[in-house]
Amino acid sequence: MYKKGTILLKEGQLLIVSYTLIKGCLKSYYMIAGEEIITTFYIEKDTFFPSRLQSKKPSLHYLACLEDCLVSISTPEMEQIMLEKFPRFEKLCLLSAEEKLARIQVEFDEFKTSTPEDRYLKLLETKPELFQRIPQYLIASYLGIKPESLSRIRQRIIFKPEKKLSYSY
Repeated sequence: MYKKGTILLKEGQLLIVSYTLIKGCLKSYYMIAGEEIITTFYIEKDTFFPSRLQSKKPSLHYLACLEDCLVSISTPEMEQIMLEKFPRFEKLCLLSAEEKLARIQVEFDEFKTSTPEDRYLKLLETKPELFQRIPQYLIASYLGIKPESLSRIRQRIIFKPEKKLSYSY
């Protein structure tokens, strides 16, 4: 169990484990010119694999607990033992990784080509629980906007006729 505010990974640190979040919420972020730039929120059942685990290079970002977190920790050695014991599990992991990679690519493309308002609406549609768990200034950082801009977007949405979303995965 990790307490709220615990930093699990720091820039420059070599992390040799992966985390599966059982309970709680994590944020992944970069520090650029003294400002946190949020890249991902992890909630229950999400898995965090350090992007530089395979290359054995130090991390370029941070991972921190936004709430008290219960995590399952695994190492590459533990994963290798599991794959040897359960060979069919490897195929399942490969299929799951391929699906996740494809989904991430679509999400990235949509994020890069959408307006901040569309990003907000998409997040509200796909992960509404985040808005009850995460401060608005962190959501603004994730959306790539300032908190004041998020406030204006929220006001426009409140006073606007219902907007239909047309996202697909």
